[in-house]
Amino acid sequence: MARDPETIERDIEKAREALAATLDRIGEKANPKQFADSAKTSLAAKLSEPRVKYPLIAAGALIGALLLRKLLR
Repeated sequence: MARDPETIERDIEKAREALAATLDRIGEKANPKQFADSAKTSLAAKLSEPRVKYPLIAAGALIGALLLRKLLR
């Protein structure tokens, strides 16, 4: 059963529009700036958790004290 050319053209146009929309969404998700912003937000959220934040502060204070001790000797 043959399809008429107008129906085929409409189907092709619908497929093109769907492909264009998909490519636009992929382009938005693959944007390097968006990756960087997402990573920055994720890291900031992780560092603000008390179980990560306080050990980092303690490690920084320990390193600072050791450096100060080394300089004053």
